[in-house]
Amino acid sequence: PSCRRYVAGGRCKSTARLEGKVVIVTGANTGIGKETARDLAQRGKVIIACRDIAKAEAAASEIRAETGNQQVIVRKLDLADTKSIREFAEKFLAEEKELHILINNAGVMLCPYSKTADGFEMHLGVNHLGHFLLTFLLLERLKQCAPARIVNVSSLAHHGGRIRFHDLHGEKSYNRGLAYCHSKLANVLFTRELARRLQGKFQRQAGFTANVLHPGSVYSELVRHSFVMTWLWKIFSFFLKTPCEGAQTSIYCAVAEELDSVTGQYFSDCQPAYVSPRGRDDETAKKLWSVSCELLGIQWD
Repeated sequence: PSCRRYVAGGRCKSTARLEGKVVIVTGANTGIGKETARDLAQRGKVIIACRDIAKAEAAASEIRAETGNQQVIVRKLDLADTKSIREFAEKFLAEEKELHILINNAGVMLCPYSKTADGFEMHLGVNHLGHFLLTFLLLERLKQCAPARIVNVSSLAHHGGRIRFHDLHGEKSYNRGLAYCHSKLANVLFTRELARRLQGKFQRQAGFTANVLHPGSVYSELVRHSFVMTWLWKIFSFFLKTPCEGAQTSIYCAVAEELDSVTGQYFSDCQPAYVSPRGRDDETAKKLWSVSCELLGIQWD
């Protein structure tokens, strides 16, 4: 049990309520996203944004039954297709007047080489560019509702990542493990640059923050594309966090009162953690920002 407690890591102790507040969690039909939505549904209104509507509805009805909160709503969002992202945002903005917390949780890992609908390499496209565009489209609504928080789920794997501007879409060389690492580094750099841009007078007055986190090594479906990893995950499951344990840092970043004015930080086990030197490189962060805007055909100043 003490070993198990060590594996479980930090827990979010905040009992903050989110009455009258609206949260979006991407990829919340399974794994840590589902557990994040389950916890937040005990506090306020949650929108589950997923590609697979049937799975999402099953997760939502389970959460509704368990929490007694009928305000758990499913909306279709395919992060591998910018058209779907724009449709989701348009529909959301038309239906909901409020948005206080955006949790960019969805992700793909160890995919065989493939591209999104827009021709982006799958890891970069879903894990970084999809969430970059989603955040851009929802930013004004978050600003209007400040204090607001943006929470990006990255990974310890960012330590192995590099932003390969000369081959962003892995056309010259591709390794699915490294592609995942690169996309997780992109999450860290995006958060850093976003926090910097939000940090003017506005952010200090209103408490509009952006933070990023490593959930821990979690026993989830994320490794489904790799037979070896699936097998290793099963063998070592005792040493992996459950999805509920893995969700704790996401929940912490979303609700903890002590983070009201903390921004641009990287967390693990509900506390600040070490960021790789590449993840602290402001020049790369700025360049990634402008390249991302270019790829998505948006102007975000």
